[in-house]
Parts: sequence; C-alpha cells; structure tokens
Amino acid sequence: MSALPPFGAAETAADAASFELVCPAGSLPALKAAVDAGADCVYMGMRDATNARNFAGLNFDRAAIENGIRYAHERGTKVLMAINTYPQAANPGPWRSSIDQAAEMGVDAVIVADPGLLQYASRRHPQLRLHLSVQGSATNYEAINFYREQFGIQRAVLPRVLSLEQVKQLVQRTPVEIEVFGFGSLCVMVEGRCSLSSYVTGESPNTHGVCSPPKAVRWQETPQGLEARLGGVLIDRYAAGENAGYPTLCKGRFDVADDKAFYAIEEPTSLNTLDLLPQLVKMGVRAVKIEGRQRSPAYVAQVTKIWREAIDQCLELGHRYAVRTGWMAGLDQLAEGQQHTLGAYHRNWK
Repeated sequence: MSALPPFGAAETAADAASFELVCPAGSLPALKAAVDAGADCVYMGMRDATNARNFAGLNFDRAAIENGIRYAHERGTKVLMAINTYPQAANPGPWRSSIDQAAEMGVDAVIVADPGLLQYASRRHPQLRLHLSVQGSATNYEAINFYREQFGIQRAVLPRVLSLEQVKQLVQRTPVEIEVFGFGSLCVMVEGRCSLSSYVTGESPNTHGVCSPPKAVRWQETPQGLEARLGGVLIDRYAAGENAGYPTLCKGRFDVADDKAFYAIEEPTSLNTLDLLPQLVKMGVRAVKIEGRQRSPAYVAQVTKIWREAIDQCLELGHRYAVRTGWMAGLDQLAEGQQHTLGAYHRNWK
C-alpha cells in the first residue's frame, strides 16, 4: 500500500490545487468506478444502521472495506468512512465498534455527527482524523469551532441550507476545512433533524440510516395509476409512462388545494454547482462532495468523470473557466426529474 499525503490544515484560496473531489461509494464496484474516474476521496459506510444510507444491498462488510481501502490507496485516493447516524441510547455499542474497526482498518477519516461518538473517537483513537457530518447540522462558524475545540475535528460538511455569501463568511471565520455538496439529491429538512419518515414508518433516518426503509415501501397498480406508499401513506401516483422515483415523504405529490396534486414540500431535482466552482475555490472551500451512495456504479463513474474534468479546468483556467455544454448534458441524464438547481446557494435572503 503506497503512502498517501496527509490531510493538511484548512487551506487558503491561494492553495487552490488542494481542492478535493469527494465521491460516493455504496458498493465496491462504485468505489472502483469513482477511483478510476478521478476522485480524490471516496466515502463509504458499513453494512448496518451506523450510516445514513442503510439500504439492503448497499455498503461494505469487512472484506469489502479492506479490498476498497487497498484499491483506493494504491491509486492515491483517500477513503472516508461515514458513521453518521446517532447511536441508540440503549445500545451505543455498534457505533463505537464501527469507529474502532474504521481506525483499525486504516481509513483516512471518519465522518461523524453525534457529539458523544465524536468524543469517543477523539479519546479512543486520537490519531484518527474526524470530519463533522452534514447530519451534525452545523451551519455557523461558532458551532464548527466548538466541535474543533472539543473533539479536534479537521473538516466539516455544510448542510445544504446556506447561501454562497454565508458559506464565504463561515470559511473566513474557522480554521476547520469546509466541504460543501456540489451535485446530487437535495434535502429540504434541517439535515440531521428530519422527523417526516419516522412519523409514517416508526424509524428515524438518524438512528436507522434510511429515510424510506424498504420494508415500509409498497407499489400498487390501480385504475388511477401506479401508487407508491410509505408506511401505508400514499406518497405519489404515476400515470402510464411517467417515471417513478423511489418514494420519500418530502418528495411526494399531495392534494393541498383545489384537488390538484403537486410537490408541496420539495420537487425531485438535483443540486448542480458547476457554475459556482470558481467562487467556491476562491473563497477557500476545501472540498466538493457528490451525493449518491445509493446510486449505481455507472452513475458514480459518469458524475465523477465530469466533475474531475470541471475541477481540473477550473484550477487551470481560473476566471476563464466556463461550464461546458457536454458536462451539463451528461449530468442532465442523471439528475432527479432531469432538473437542476443551485438550491440555497443562490438565494438573496439570509
């Protein structure tokens, strides 16, 4: 296994070459696809409720983790382990065990949300690099600096609720590296604080690792169309030939007024910040993250390839950087509802 350059302290805009592309790995084939397509870091989860993508058929057992770490490290890619759900009060053991295993197997960092688990990791494994998960929902520099002072975090993943100006102000006020989401599914909630799924399924995504557990999902053909239900609640109804997405409560269509069904909470659309890359680099953001551990290796390969090209062009060309039509066309095929948005980044209210 070849030696990797260590993660450094928070970088300035002048050191733009350190800007990292962090890509999802929901399986070993997806990990290899991300590495081969140019990811600087891949993030994965164990095959249990300790990570926030606890779907059947996803994630890694010990053998796959060791295989993935070896494959990534041999090619100069770092491996991050998401242990980012909240331990059960009656049984925190699995979460602590996951921290111990991650440290033992040589991951480059763990991504953690729960303060108690951060304390455990910092005390039990003082050399283990800690990243604050988006599930920690830290949206201001005081919170991030608190986590640094108390637990020694070296990076924080920002929730997708901040404007670009707010991100800039935050970066200027903390020595902690800042990672932001660049592409993928959005979350309408204050991340790490969603109660919608637990309301209809009895299982919180912050403790069980999935906002729509498969056992609660039901599909049924009816005279009115294909119905998707979650925990017995009708989430959506699709006409013949209409694309049907995986049912999540926040992205369902509901009869709210005048008996007209529409996306009352959130539309199925993907965040896409290719246009913002020069600004993110200039303000000192350390890394951009691609969402999608539940997506296919083909998705991971295509998104990683496009973003690798875009970041390289941005770092090389500076203010002459421009988003290519081909990049957008490629991402259009992978976006939810084939729609893109800048999300909260572009809002003019604070």
